Amino acid sequence: MASLSVFGFGMAIQWFPGHMNSARKKAAETMASIDVVIELLDARMPEASTNPLVRELRLQRQRPCLKVLNKADLADPQVTRAWIDHYNRQEGVRAVALSCRKPAEVKRLPTLCQPLAPHRSDNVKPLRMLIMGIPNVGKSTLMNVLLKRKIAKVGDEPAVTRSQQTSQLDVRHSITDMPGLMWAKIAYPSDGLMLAAGNAIGRNAMIDEEVATFLAGQLLARYPALLASRYGLPAGALAELDAVNVIERIALRRGLRMRGGAADLEKAAKVLLQDYRDGVLGRISLETPATRQLMLAGEGAQGAARAAADDRAPAHADDSRQPPGGCTTEALPRESVP
Repeated sequence: MASLSVFGFGMAIQWFPGHMNSARKKAAETMASIDVVIELLDARMPEASTNPLVRELRLQRQRPCLKVLNKADLADPQVTRAWIDHYNRQEGVRAVALSCRKPAEVKRLPTLCQPLAPHRSDNVKPLRMLIMGIPNVGKSTLMNVLLKRKIAKVGDEPAVTRSQQTSQLDVRHSITDMPGLMWAKIAYPSDGLMLAAGNAIGRNAMIDEEVATFLAGQLLARYPALLASRYGLPAGALAELDAVNVIERIALRRGLRMRGGAADLEKAAKVLLQDYRDGVLGRISLETPATRQLMLAGEGAQGAARAAADDRAPAHADDSRQPPGGCTTEALPRESVP
């Protein structure tokens, strides 16, 4: 299922393929027979890539969580440290940043999980770990590295893994890999755009130019020097550019033109997105704990304003109609129910 609606700056992205319904049900069943959840996040956008369903399921079963900020080699290290501190203050949670492509870092995970379930620490009661996360966040790569053999298909697109797999690491550790799992409705438009920029959203649910424009705006605000360096843009001129101008400049610098000579914005958008995904722009984080709080506060204020506007709106003419004599024969529709 995919839907698009353009409003304000960007678009509201929703992507929930049908097979994820069965994956969600299987995850709820599996949670009963594991000890620790290993939740993989994208280090460049940790909260945007956090599936609220994972937290809901593990808290229902009171399961601790090791949050793994994967792709840390692509993220701003200072921002990543702030996220690690943020998560380590949460009850029942421990956080670590790494790259799943580095075996020496990955092999530490069972040891990091052990303190979260100290009662499962011998050959009789092996530690049972469950890997969860959004599509294309690196779960299959992590499994292959941990097991030192290729058992999970890896691809540079979301929703490659479609079924659950359980493997024995050794006599004291087993691990289960769940398919990438999205949630039914992405609450915040900026989260959808970040996920699309990170290639966690199916292509049928996104428009490259919209996502690239969002990304260019983020880079202008936070990493203008990296943007200027990659695309040969005059650093002094960046302050005069907006996100669309950046896409245009990339097109012109790369010689991407349409018939007639106009800049090919679609091709330029693909260039920017691929450069970001490959890490060639530099180490970039799209959100910090502070910007996340600001976003949530802004969304809350907008929601309150909308609710207040609804309260002030006049009743529909049909709602005030009464039979002769002023007696009401049936209840009028109410705007809200306690």
